[in-house]
Amino acid sequence: MHIRMDWRAVKFDWNKARAFLVTAEEGSLSAAARALGMAQPTLGRQVDGLEQELGIVLFERVGRGLTLTPSGMELLEHVREMGKAAGRVSLTAMGQSQALEGTISISASETYAAVLLPPIVAKLRIEEPGIHVEIVVANHASDLLRREADIAIRNFRPTEPDLIAKKIGMADAVLYAAPNYVARLGHPQTPYDLRHADFVNMDRSGMMLKALNGLGLGLTEANFPLLTENYIVMWELVKQGAAIGILDAQIGDADPDVVRVLPDLEPLKFPIWLVAHRELTTSRRIRRVYDFLIEELKRT
Repeated sequence: MHIRMDWRAVKFDWNKARAFLVTAEEGSLSAAARALGMAQPTLGRQVDGLEQELGIVLFERVGRGLTLTPSGMELLEHVREMGKAAGRVSLTAMGQSQALEGTISISASETYAAVLLPPIVAKLRIEEPGIHVEIVVANHASDLLRREADIAIRNFRPTEPDLIAKKIGMADAVLYAAPNYVARLGHPQTPYDLRHADFVNMDRSGMMLKALNGLGLGLTEANFPLLTENYIVMWELVKQGAAIGILDAQIGDADPDVVRVLPDLEPLKFPIWLVAHRELTTSRRIRRVYDFLIEELKRT
């Protein structure tokens, strides 16, 4: 099926096109709304508005998700190219800005956004009051090429050639539990002592189970009766004595409500990278914040 229309007669709205693009890539309105940080009804109205303006049906409902119609599939390729072009225009404009005043968006996971970033941002605001900071909380990797954020704190090195990254260092991930839960386990001394312990699972892929078993714990899926992809929820479950959780040692050791489980167990190690788009480094504002974050993150 080929879409034929007079594009000169179409009143084009990029916001609606972006809503369609993200919905198509995420597979549902709810997921797209979370990715864009907007209300689902608002997103739905934008998609509906695009369908009405173009006079075509873009999606069909399949269960709780959405699938593209043939017209939607054809339009998607055009809108995806428009998105890339819009991103390049925005990046170029930002890269050529030499003003320090303005807004910077920083993407980080829930724990880093809630614990590590606030004191750093507070210090930045004192030194650079003209810079406004937007903190994008996302456990997934924000798409810097689409300007979901200007700078991102990640636990992996990016592979995209248009991104630059600075490795801040390595962090330790350690097992924690509430003191009363450790007591109920009989104060375990060896990995074998955790064979009947409960853990809070943070992913559906089994990576956490595999990683912990790599440390010699010998766990099974039965050891993970709790699941959440939200780090703040996981930590509250741990502090309430529901199960064992794993977290960056710098954050966990600072919380008086928990203790390390098997303190002598080798920690899981993961890198911390600071990432930005290559063109953004030509902006004084982006460069100032990028360098500031490097300095402060290394210090902490």
